[in-house]
Amino acid sequence: MSLRFFLDHCVPMEVARRLQTAGHEVNVLRNVLPMRSPDSVVLAKARELKSVLVSINGDFSDIVTYQPARYGGIIALQLHNHPEILPKLLDRLMDFIESHPDPSEYDGKLFLVEVHRIRIRS
Repeated sequence: MSLRFFLDHCVPMEVARRLQTAGHEVNVLRNVLPMRSPDSVVLAKARELKSVLVSINGDFSDIVTYQPARYGGIIALQLHNHPEILPKLLDRLMDFIESHPDPSEYDGKLFLVEVHRIRIRS
């Protein structure tokens, strides 16, 4: 079963390539919205596309401002200004996605992807 993802403008294209190679549908913000779109517009577009939002924007990790239950899933890659860890983060994410292929498992949840773990908030 494939999943749908909507990648924020800050997400490296390597993430899109890995997701697409695994057979998932990927939409990239820069192809459908202006690059400087407000977070609320980005989240609305992800919902419209019935996609899980993928971002490295730390704002989306704030569960007070962006309550996970209100969205169709948010994956926050925790790079913390260390792009060299992206391959390990992607390995962790891809392993998780492979073992959780049902789109309903992402709805209303925030996934904080770190090198050694994925924390899930709802």
